[in-house]
Amino acid sequence: MSLKSGNAHRAPSRLRSPYAIGGLGVAVTAAVLATLVPATASTTDPDAGTGPAPASSVPHPERDWMGSTIAHHERTDPNALPRSTRAASVEGVDVSDHQGSVDWAALWDDNVRFAYVKATESTTYKNPSFASQYNGSFEQGMIRGAYHFALPDRSGGTRQADFFVANGGDWSDDGKTLPPVLDLEYNPYGATCYGLTASQIVNWIGDFTARVKERTGRQPLIYTTTGWWKTCTGNSSAFTERNPLWLARYAATPGPLPAGWKTHTLWQYTSSGPLVGDHNRFNGSLAGLRELASG
Repeated sequence: MSLKSGNAHRAPSRLRSPYAIGGLGVAVTAAVLATLVPATASTTDPDAGTGPAPASSVPHPERDWMGSTIAHHERTDPNALPRSTRAASVEGVDVSDHQGSVDWAALWDDNVRFAYVKATESTTYKNPSFASQYNGSFEQGMIRGAYHFALPDRSGGTRQADFFVANGGDWSDDGKTLPPVLDLEYNPYGATCYGLTASQIVNWIGDFTARVKERTGRQPLIYTTTGWWKTCTGNSSAFTERNPLWLARYAATPGPLPAGWKTHTLWQYTSSGPLVGDHNRFNGSLAGLRELASG
């Protein structure tokens, strides 16, 4: 019952209340304990530096896969087929928990020879299907790799890189493991560029890629669209000499590339392909793909 003002509902005096002394004792004890127990850690990621959002507040990571935001922001042709033939390139797929159990044998029979699997997002989400998908593609004979869905406003690039490498994003010099990938695309939770300036985005990418190189020995590929890159990095050319480009464009041709890159290494050309929606082409031969895996 709430206590209202007025004489009819006046609260008993603390000094006259039989519970006052006990309550005072509890308060004193609590004050003493407060000086002995460390303060509760903040829920905000301590490495953020780029935004106030807690690292744990990722509402639907299971719906964030490579290219999941593109159709909402760019003109696409989901029925377009690449004009190049498979003889001039190598077919691959990318998957996440969204696909669940994958029929790798059927994909192999359809000439798919490599796969990328979503490992992590931000610093809190780990794909629950990662092990089965990553190992399943490998056991089928495919060359496989892992990617990280970036949320640059949730925490710093170094922190997200550490989380990624520790949870599937590492690299093995076994000839069957492709370099790690940084997935940069439109923010699924708000402002297109995550509320960051172009220079902040570029610095974040620099921190992430440098940390992955330090931890794995490989420079990660950068997955993005030309539109997002121009909008959110100011069309930066800072990474073209060291980070291969994985271009996303759902059309018959790759189209214009972001500044500085003379060619693409991978091209995600559709999100509605057979068996698994997201299909990709390696820009070269199978021998070239194996060379990319070998570093």
